[in-house]
Amino acid sequence: MKAGRTLVLFNYDWDRLGFSRWRHEFPFDSVGFDLFSFPSNARLAGFDLQRLVDRLAAKARRCGWRAVTSNHEQFGALAAALLAERLGWAGTPVAAVLACQHKFHARRVLQEIAPEANTGFELLSSRYGESVPHDIAYPVFVKPVKAAFSVLARTVRCREELAALVRFGPWELWVIRRLVEPFECIARSRLPEAGSAHRMLLEQPVVAPQYNLDGYVFNGELRPLGFVESVMYPGTQAFMRFGYPCALPSAGRAKALDVAERFLRAVGFTHGLFNLEFFYDAGTDRLTAIEFNPRMASQFSDLYQRVDGIDLHRVALELAHGRDPALLPRAPSTAGAAASFVYRSFDPAARPPMPTAARRRALAEQFSDAMFFSFPKTPGQVARDFKWLDSYRYGILHLGGRDEHDLRARCEAASDLLGWPTPCAEFDGHSDHLVWDDPDVALEPASAIVGMGAAR
Repeated sequence: MKAGRTLVLFNYDWDRLGFSRWRHEFPFDSVGFDLFSFPSNARLAGFDLQRLVDRLAAKARRCGWRAVTSNHEQFGALAAALLAERLGWAGTPVAAVLACQHKFHARRVLQEIAPEANTGFELLSSRYGESVPHDIAYPVFVKPVKAAFSVLARTVRCREELAALVRFGPWELWVIRRLVEPFECIARSRLPEAGSAHRMLLEQPVVAPQYNLDGYVFNGELRPLGFVESVMYPGTQAFMRFGYPCALPSAGRAKALDVAERFLRAVGFTHGLFNLEFFYDAGTDRLTAIEFNPRMASQFSDLYQRVDGIDLHRVALELAHGRDPALLPRAPSTAGAAASFVYRSFDPAARPPMPTAARRRALAEQFSDAMFFSFPKTPGQVARDFKWLDSYRYGILHLGGRDEHDLRARCEAASDLLGWPTPCAEFDGHSDHLVWDDPDVALEPASAIVGMGAAR
């Protein structure tokens, strides 16, 4: 049965692919701009969330919209919550979205309801662009109070590293302010106790395997979907792959569900998809929450679809229309294991050659189930990535396999076709200085599939 027309906000990258699969059952319109491409991102200048919501609310009846959804961390999730509240549609409560996305406030809530799952934290006393104080204990993990895509999030080991991280030119400071201010304007009036989001958060570093709990809340009931493992390039804080299913012990699963339920109840999260990122040390049976995201992890949707026959984008659409996703039938499984493999360079001077058209054709012929994305960039763009992300992500590959061993073998074979090192092999300590067959190869246009700006 077709639903009423849906408004999808900031529908880019993974979401553009995911929601398009359901256009025949859920006709939708898309509104928003792409933060990672020009001239679309020029709209960041003067962007105001409340004005956007007012404008969309005035158009809703004329356009036939009956629901709204978004998985966009920076603006979309909050805008969707505001619009749903305004028009009486199903949606995640605004206060819950704000509480999740304001990372300092979320830490304070967690300290009250589940201190055993928290880590030490405090605000950096200086503001963006100001001198760094001398009384900070290192090492310390630093991240913005409001940000997305792991921007500026990393461990620093001394005052000089921290000063370099938060040293910005006038243009960078303007961009940061414009990224944060739309959220700040809403938070000031709707969650004043959280304080300013124009700050950096300091956290005690945690060394342990990292996981994700994906699920949703319907009629106030938490319903888990699964656990995804996040694997880093050894010695870094950069994602190498995301694997599903994973070998998280049952004790860790139980703790994650308990902490998620307590936190979401505390912030009034009564409806919608969520993603909890956390560390779990099996040796000490300790879980440490990283952050709660009031939306799905869109990059994982394909993994759940391959293994479980569950499409998270369909779940999002059902929730947007106030319907129970538990009633959805499951599609046949096509894999016993699936992963999102991330190709990265840790050398700012190395720009990996993009696969030729012949290599991409070979990949499509031999791996018909593959989803492949490439990200050619100029030297200036690579330098920017290293400033904000501490690495350069040049490709993503999604594959399924019979099991983990088959999946790894398929990734190795696919990577060989692409001419790239396999992002599931162990780091040998020298891979951050890769020597490419042709370092002067010209950059090709973006992937034949889609350019993915917001992926992890």
